[in-house]
Amino acid sequence: MFQTEYEFTLPKGYADGEGNLHKKGVMRLATAADEILPLKDTRVQQNPAYLTIVLLSRVVTKLGDLPDVNPRVIEELFASDLAYLQEFYHKINGGGSPKIEAKCPKCEHEFEVDIGMGE
Repeated sequence: MFQTEYEFTLPKGYADGEGNLHKKGVMRLATAADEILPLKDTRVQQNPAYLTIVLLSRVVTKLGDLPDVNPRVIEELFASDLAYLQEFYHKINGGGSPKIEAKCPKCEHEFEVDIGMGE
């Protein structure tokens, strides 16, 4: 079965207004619309760097117990968590499972190992 949703755990977590920390979440694969429609957003037109905020708010479908993940939630993430989500986005939307180079310790044959996306 083709996987379209991936779980993640933020390094620091999102602290809501009541002091609750939300670290575990789900990100879905991006669609063409996810990458195109935010370009019409006036916030993105005024500040192209805001594209990341709008895009992530569209593809992060769950974050802890929050009822909704919207641009405001993404704006309030710690910088390290935002960087983590950007990297995670590129990893899952980059065209396949991540792989690492490996070498057999006995025969020294080099090969790739699919490390999957389980977090």
